[in-house]
Amino acid sequence: MAASMAAAARRLRRAFRRSPLWGGLSRRPFSSEPPPASATAVRDAFLSFFRDRHGHRLVPSASVRPRGDPSLLFVNAGMNQFKPIFLGTVDPRSEMAGFRRVANSQKCVRAGGRHNDLEDVGRDLSHHTFFEMLGNWAFGGEYFKEEACRMAWELLTQVYGIPEDRLWVSYFGGDPKAGLDPDLESRDIWLSLGVCASHVLSFGPQENFWEMGNTGPCGPCTEIHYDLAGRGGAPQLVELWNLVFIQHNREADGSLQPLPQRHVDTGMGLERLVAVLQGARSTYDTDLFSPLLDAIQQGCGVPPYLGRVGAADEGRTDMAYRVVADHIRTLSVCIADGVCPGMSGAPLVLRRILRRAVRFSTEVLRAPPGFLGSLVPVVVETLGDAYPELRKHSAQIVNLVSEDEAAFLASLQRGRHIIDQTLRRLGPSDLFPAEVAWSLSLSGNLGLPLDLVELMLEEKGVQLDSAGLARLAQEEGQHRSRQAEPAQERGLQLNVHALGDLQRRGVPPTDDSPKYNYSLRPSGGYEFGTCEAQVLQLYTEDGTAVASVGKGQRCGLLLDKTNFYAEQGGQASDRGYLVRVGQEDVLFPVPRAQVCGGFILHEAVAPEGLEVGDQVQLHVDEAWRLGCMEKHTATHLLNWALRQTLGPGTEQRGSHLNPERLRFDVATQAPLTPEQLRAVEGTVQEAVGQDEAVYMEEVALARTAHVPGLRSLDEVYPDPVRVVSVGVPVAEALDLASQVALQTSLELCCGTHLLRTGAIGDLVIVGERQLSRGTTRLLAVTGEQAQQAREVGQALAQEVGAAAERLSRGSQDVVEAQRLSKDMGRLTDAVDTAVMPQWQRRELQATLKVLQRRANTAIRKLETGQAAQKTQELLQRHSEGPLIVDTVSTESLSVLVKVVRQLCERAPRTSVLLLSPQPLGHVLCACQVAQGTTPAFTAEAWALAVCSHMGGKAWGSQVVAQGTGTTADLEAALRTARAYALNQL
Repeated sequence: MAASMAAAARRLRRAFRRSPLWGGLSRRPFSSEPPPASATAVRDAFLSFFRDRHGHRLVPSASVRPRGDPSLLFVNAGMNQFKPIFLGTVDPRSEMAGFRRVANSQKCVRAGGRHNDLEDVGRDLSHHTFFEMLGNWAFGGEYFKEEACRMAWELLTQVYGIPEDRLWVSYFGGDPKAGLDPDLESRDIWLSLGVCASHVLSFGPQENFWEMGNTGPCGPCTEIHYDLAGRGGAPQLVELWNLVFIQHNREADGSLQPLPQRHVDTGMGLERLVAVLQGARSTYDTDLFSPLLDAIQQGCGVPPYLGRVGAADEGRTDMAYRVVADHIRTLSVCIADGVCPGMSGAPLVLRRILRRAVRFSTEVLRAPPGFLGSLVPVVVETLGDAYPELRKHSAQIVNLVSEDEAAFLASLQRGRHIIDQTLRRLGPSDLFPAEVAWSLSLSGNLGLPLDLVELMLEEKGVQLDSAGLARLAQEEGQHRSRQAEPAQERGLQLNVHALGDLQRRGVPPTDDSPKYNYSLRPSGGYEFGTCEAQVLQLYTEDGTAVASVGKGQRCGLLLDKTNFYAEQGGQASDRGYLVRVGQEDVLFPVPRAQVCGGFILHEAVAPEGLEVGDQVQLHVDEAWRLGCMEKHTATHLLNWALRQTLGPGTEQRGSHLNPERLRFDVATQAPLTPEQLRAVEGTVQEAVGQDEAVYMEEVALARTAHVPGLRSLDEVYPDPVRVVSVGVPVAEALDLASQVALQTSLELCCGTHLLRTGAIGDLVIVGERQLSRGTTRLLAVTGEQAQQAREVGQALAQEVGAAAERLSRGSQDVVEAQRLSKDMGRLTDAVDTAVMPQWQRRELQATLKVLQRRANTAIRKLETGQAAQKTQELLQRHSEGPLIVDTVSTESLSVLVKVVRQLCERAPRTSVLLLSPQPLGHVLCACQVAQGTTPAFTAEAWALAVCSHMGGKAWGSQVVAQGTGTTADLEAALRTARAYALNQL
């Protein structure tokens, strides 16, 4: 009976997942007594339940921008921000390391990458690109299966009042192939809670075994399902809540090993829960979406939303309702979190979402221009209380959405025009060229989604060359892989088992405070102290812990303390070397140090043997460290200067620095102007010139919570946290009454910094590009490099000024004018590629563009005048006739072509071929055949006959052609030209 019920439930559940409908049931809630709870009340009840009844700490939702996780485009589950805990890599000094029982409502986006619901949104009643995940977690065995199941059952049945007979549960039925037994513990817990035995079903690993990825923490899960049908017929199950019990680790070889610590990770979609509690037909019929659907109807003047799908949805109106409502939520949340539409990665996915929304709003709903932006306030009103960043950035969201909508509508119009032009050139059965479709697409120039291009062609009854399109996509992928920056080596890592072993043994985290032990000498130079440490553990390249390593072996060293800075916070790792105490003549190079769960792992190549217990002395590469210190302090000043120039709301989006240069990503409404770039540099220069003191101090994290002007990133900071202040002591800067932080650079930062700003010397922004709409990446250099950049800029500015002076004087010589034009082109290339101030580059580029246009205009005038003079001379030498074959003295092929054209304009029935001798026997050729000549007599063939005689080449059309060759016998070439023409005529 149980097996047949399980099989039936499995069929029902799979059928439900395939169905585009929520269930087609009535919209009545399961109980008619209390009014349906609002989504806000449902969310608040969840959080209050875990906080007040079960002592959970409420943590804010993480940004949908993944932090330090390149495997994700977007945060797509509540557990993403807690990965360091599951992996055992959390910094033991951080706030997160103290988490034991936690709950929150996490913003999630599933679009692009492994979890991609984008194309399904709108087609059915259940898919979304943005959703909220309610979750509770227990870390390090704080509680496990029994408590997690009991809490979930209590919340659903007692707080939300869902009838017990409407709930079903599933548990892991085991996997003999993997050697995993059934999770009978979970089954028995549910039965003890009173769940009917017929409602407790077992499933295999595909349904009830959760894995983070191909490797890493994993474990069985138990799911709670809601029966949409109730007593009205066969069960129709929809998953409500997934409770994951993380107790294994999937190794690289595919085997499973027990984890040192067990965790609970649960997730329940708010939208689906609200639909159940409100008795709604689908998530789109809840109060999370109804304000948006009402606003869409009012803004577009379309019939009300009816929830139709498939063939019943005539004109796809209801599908468009769902697409627009879902996508504007996603866009608003992502932009508020700093992900803006762009050209690669997550920004590209967001761009597709925006354009899909524009397509459905304009093509189906006939929305007026700017309509999408008008929906943003509705999203803010719905979600702004739960996620305050939406209110904070609402104006920016409206601007970005409206700007991109307008740009896409213009692209759409141009795309239609290009398609129409192309179709006029095709035959009835021709395929639409893949190259044209690609140029219209997001990968090409206009940014139209390919599915939209295909739809536009389908409406015209034309088929796209799909094979050609696939080939172009493959070529594009190969090109991107060639152009991509080389991937950084991950180096040696401590895996979850190694970290668990260290923690079990009570090994304390590495003391890296000696990295801050440096001082200024009276001469102004820096003195970096050495550090003596003990080898606590050695690791081979594959991460195996060993007691010793041999000569020539690459290894990892775990020491009790270190003065090396391990890469984090955007600052490159220190490099240097270590020696064994008493054997200082044998150096162990250390190219990299990495932090793993609070432990600093030093990579080294052992020139001789090394053993656990050895005493070593560490030496950092002082020039490398000083370069990092200069760049890091300069980065803080740049951050402050940007806020001073662009406004206090300017936000950092990321940074990275090494001794060569620094990279800084900043949120901007528009590209920085040359004036703004120059002002930013000037502000930094002022602070550098004053040689201000840099103060650093560790303080309690709570002291930094409400300091106006304090800069921090979306990162997990340790407690106590290190504060870096320029020009003002930390205690004074943190005084809430002083407002000092608004006038100076004040940041939370664990990096190494200069002790005075003067050592920076100078800062020059040498590069700027838009990563996406709303994010600008700046590249900068400091010190001697900055000075060199300014010198290059000044030299190029002088060259441009000299070229402008030459152009203003004018020239009566075509060759001189052409030489000047080439100089403009050379200068343009030099300015485009030089390491120089970006503000100056932009100014010179604008100047050169004007000068190049003026130079080209001057050349055309001189060539036209010179051509007219030579045309008159030739007409005087040749009486009227069908043919002119002659030589002209000019150094310009362009002038020669103009002479030919003017002759033919003056004598329309005459065919003309002219040769112009050049140094070293080279010859220029140009010709044009008269109107009305025989079809066989073409200019291209005429020029080819003459230039081939001279060992050269020719090109052109039937009417006009040109070419080049080399000959010592010009008369023979002229005879060939006459003979060919007379033969054709």
